[in-house]
Amino acid sequence: MIDLHMHSTFSDGTLPPEALAELAGGFGLTAIALTDHDCLDGVPRFQAACAAEGVRGIAGVEISAEVKKGTMHILGYFVDPADEALEDALRRIRGGREARNQEILKKLNGLGCTLEWGDVREHAAEEVVGRPHFARALEVKGYVSGKTQAFDRYLGKGKPAYADRYRMSPQECIAMIRQAGGVPVLAHPFTLGLSHKALRATLAEFCEMGLQGLEVYYSEHSPHVQETFETMAQDLGLARSGGSDFHGDSNPRIRMGIGFGRLRVPDELVAELEERRG
Repeated sequence: MIDLHMHSTFSDGTLPPEALAELAGGFGLTAIALTDHDCLDGVPRFQAACAAEGVRGIAGVEISAEVKKGTMHILGYFVDPADEALEDALRRIRGGREARNQEILKKLNGLGCTLEWGDVREHAAEEVVGRPHFARALEVKGYVSGKTQAFDRYLGKGKPAYADRYRMSPQECIAMIRQAGGVPVLAHPFTLGLSHKALRATLAEFCEMGLQGLEVYYSEHSPHVQETFETMAQDLGLARSGGSDFHGDSNPRIRMGIGFGRLRVPDELVAELEERRG
């Protein structure tokens, strides 16, 4: 069993890369991928720790793409962490996050939620600060009861403290991943908010741009949804991927390898994805 979607303290996860590798070894997983948001800095530590645990550690990243409707994340597997063009692009994206974070902070204070930057930053162990860290700061200060309420009341898209940020187009994200030797995969496709017909048409367009895979197995996919996406992947010639989207204690209901309990990602998907490299 494998898990190709997880986050460390280098983005919005609560565990360092070494702890992810240790957990995977304890669970008997054969391969895992670190897919931090817009950041590859944790990959060297992650792969070294995986090697020590006897687990295959795959270099990955999760990039948010600009779309008119819904949310689109593209996973990049087997990317070269030392690729300068990829790192430059990710640095620009992180710069957009920093500007967005300051805007969120300003809006929250305007709404009566008195926070300083240090109140938010202390909940991000490494580098990338995101909305989950704002949610935790709001909870600690007593403004909300937890992450869900923070997003529902303040931080979710369309809510009063939401602020947008710089993103690249899907085509740019796909090209960037491929140029870095990686395999671009559309993550949790349901978040695009499209009908079955519209999603299939959109995927066909992304295939022309160079998309090579689809996240079929995911914690929030029901058996029916999983079967639907498996059929789409087969029809469009896309490799299948899958993972829990494990974040650690920030979402304790999702467990590495098994998601909410029923997730099982087949080992053979690693080879299926690796065939698309280059």
